Amino acid sequence: MALKSGVGFLRLSRINQVVRLLSTHSRPETIQNGGLNAEFPGAKAPYVTEIKFLDENSYDPIPIYRVLDNNGRVIDSREEPNLDRETLLNMYKTMIQLNQMDKILYESQRQGRISFYMTNYGEEGIHVGSAAALSPKDLVFGQYREAGVFLYRGVTVTEMVNQCYGNHEDPGKGRHMPIHYGSKQRNLVTISSPLATQMPQAVGAAYAFKRMPNNDRCVICYFGEGAASEGDAFAAFNFAATLECPVILFCRNNGYAISTPTREQYRGDGVAARGPALGLRALRVDGTDALAVYNAVLRARELALNNKPVLIEAMSYRVGHHSTSDDSTAYRPLEEIQKWMQDENPTRKLRLYLESKGLWDAEAEKTYSKEARDLVVRTMQEAEKKKKPNWKEMFEDVYYDMPPHIQKQMQHMEKHLEKYQEHYPMDQFQKE
Repeated sequence: MALKSGVGFLRLSRINQVVRLLSTHSRPETIQNGGLNAEFPGAKAPYVTEIKFLDENSYDPIPIYRVLDNNGRVIDSREEPNLDRETLLNMYKTMIQLNQMDKILYESQRQGRISFYMTNYGEEGIHVGSAAALSPKDLVFGQYREAGVFLYRGVTVTEMVNQCYGNHEDPGKGRHMPIHYGSKQRNLVTISSPLATQMPQAVGAAYAFKRMPNNDRCVICYFGEGAASEGDAFAAFNFAATLECPVILFCRNNGYAISTPTREQYRGDGVAARGPALGLRALRVDGTDALAVYNAVLRARELALNNKPVLIEAMSYRVGHHSTSDDSTAYRPLEEIQKWMQDENPTRKLRLYLESKGLWDAEAEKTYSKEARDLVVRTMQEAEKKKKPNWKEMFEDVYYDMPPHIQKQMQHMEKHLEKYQEHYPMDQFQKE
């Protein structure tokens, strides 16, 4: 009997200990299968007594936010952004100008006039929707398919065509491949080819903004779903979250990384799902809907300015070839491309929306399309007549003070050209 009483006392003491533990804890604890919440440094989660591995089917997919349907009609009037006439027309005109520039410069490459080009068909809504929601002072890190962002920011067709032709008026002085635009005055960081290198750089720039007093600027970094497979992408996500940087990490998921479809690129619920796992706020948006993208980036910017980094995954479709070095019909059917051109065309959606508002019509479409085309053709013809940069500029602007070994290389080049100048078309280059 005494033994039984002793056991009963021990059980009662254990219950009292548990009650005291629960009552002194700062927040209610979940008891699951007899376990308490764990308080490990690396995780705070309930204990369980059942093994259950989680996979991509354990959760519902992240939904896709949209404002317009395929016919340009607003689905929920509460979500229609309050954009003025000038902004809406600027967004649509930028789309038209981008389409005309893509068409003509793509053909220019095919004619051997420039070495390379990438079109933006199918992603115009991403460009204008995001650019319209940002402040001009926000810093933009692009990948290589954000030409519409540059146009909306005020970069002229002349500047962009000069860059593609690499003439002496190219801001990059002919050092980059075509489409590697940049504009310090408009807070557009010059594009570089390697995938995802801009992502940790963008987070670093955002952290610098955060350390400034009274910061009112954020950073937006564009990248494709293919770039999201690079190690730099994970580093950017993790640093953005842990350092709480004012940055919007904007993924253009257009279905293909060159010839690799998304089904081969990753498993799980796309790119947006990586956000919550790493401590980022995440949103998936219809990238073919310029108004939905506008709303998404506007809200994301508010969060970013409060040092709450955001990951946005914009779902779209790359209608054109990856670049002039690609033939996408080798890895996808023409019927698929045509379907997206017709059913989910971002330019068509916004045009129908403007027409329903009485802001656009067939005559305006015809007139502005011709103006946009003529501007690109005229600019292209002028650009190819301009001289190339002076050859010495390939050695300059890298160091503040040119080091001796670069000076030596330039001197060797100068002597070489003096000796063999008849073998080089020096008349095509700008003189000092």
